[in-house]
Amino acid sequence: MRSMIIHMASSTARAENVARLLDVLPEAEVVEAVNGRDPAQVADIEVAGALHRPRYPFALRPGEIGCLASHRRCWARLVESGAPFALIAEDDLLVDPPRLDRALDMIASHADPAMYVRLPVKARETPGKVLAEDGDMRLILPRVIGLQTVAQVVGRDAAARLLTVTKRIDRPVDTLLQMHWVTGQPIHSLLPNGNREAVAGGSTVQGTTTGKLRREVQRALYRARVAMRPQR
Repeated sequence: MRSMIIHMASSTARAENVARLLDVLPEAEVVEAVNGRDPAQVADIEVAGALHRPRYPFALRPGEIGCLASHRRCWARLVESGAPFALIAEDDLLVDPPRLDRALDMIASHADPAMYVRLPVKARETPGKVLAEDGDMRLILPRVIGLQTVAQVVGRDAAARLLTVTKRIDRPVDTLLQMHWVTGQPIHSLLPNGNREAVAGGSTVQGTTTGKLRREVQRALYRARVAMRPQR
């Protein structure tokens, strides 16, 4: 299985972690991340208004546009390569190599080019179906798809499908992937898997206490609406 590590060369703080990932991930290469602030780099993506329901309540930030475009770059490389699937990782991923090997072996025994399997850093998903078990690890179809795109095994056919549905966007990549009723792409997860983040995630939006509270209310309402459309 080949691996692609999304990394912006100017992000020197993550260079050491990228070097570790190149050493431990199978057949790994670095894919230059897209700068969402550069119009030329995101020219093939149209940022539109409310395309889908539920409506995403926040304006897309340049970093979110660049993140989605970076994943599209990896999906395109996978399709062009003809490989059945690939591991796509972001440069803040920390892995436990023995557990990752177990996870990838488990995925490889069930994966096909139409599958998309998350290797989340947070084990928060509730299974709608359990496809396979190996000790404490379970390959599941989660009822509600989790957020973040730190690590995933993406099939070639899934990549082609996602390239088609992301030519016009109205929300970040992880929230779009939750919308299986829009993408037509089932999303599986394998957990626990030993993965962690090198840098803590979370919103960096600043503002007044009232503004932050409003965002949290909007976020909670949005997630509740997404949860009303579980995978089955």
